[in-house]
Amino acid sequence: MTDLPNGMDEIKDRLLDAALMHVPFDGWSEAAFRAAIADAEIEPALARAACPRGAVDLALAYHARGDDEMVRRLAETDLSALRMRDRIATAIRFRLETVDDKEAVRRGATLFALPQYAADGARALWQTADRIWTVLGDSSDDVNWYTKRASLSAVYSSTVLYWLGDETPGAHATWEFLGRRIDGVMRFEKFKAQVNGAKLLKPFLIGPNWLARQIKPPHKPAQMGLPGTLKPQGAE
Repeated sequence: MTDLPNGMDEIKDRLLDAALMHVPFDGWSEAAFRAAIADAEIEPALARAACPRGAVDLALAYHARGDDEMVRRLAETDLSALRMRDRIATAIRFRLETVDDKEAVRRGATLFALPQYAADGARALWQTADRIWTVLGDSSDDVNWYTKRASLSAVYSSTVLYWLGDETPGAHATWEFLGRRIDGVMRFEKFKAQVNGAKLLKPFLIGPNWLARQIKPPHKPAQMGLPGTLKPQGAE
């Protein structure tokens, strides 16, 4: 066998590269994981150490790799002249364009639809939305931190499902679908602003708005996942 690279991340990368040849046929399965171990020429014990849950961990690594590439492309692109809705659309488009083989994504959607892996799939979607908002400079520090990511997770997941079945040249239909979904979110946000600005409703919104301001985002989203923290009493 060849010499192994240093670090579990490198081992996982090698396993992922090898597994992608088998996923279209075997899915993100134990069979694909074992084939990747053999093709990458890695000791099974080391492979299991790097990926304790086997192919599930590789599927999550594949998703994270796509997020990394999206962030890299966004960092290299001047978005300053774009409206926020167009920046979001660009980010989602970049994310989907990182995919070389739709079947790997389709197999991943099947895997994370299973009840035992649904939480992993939801967390991966949330992390994608969080990375998009972070790179776009979101500075929200209350309940809006959560609502923005929840809305974007819904837009992204529905767009992925549409894109998987889209056979139009250049995925033209997908980008039109994405535009409609973002427009829907923007209309809802405009409606929320109108409700909050309505003078007759302001007395009824004092309590809910105060509570919303007390909800704080995680200090370390990448490490802490979804939960938020309440602002301590007496804090400014």
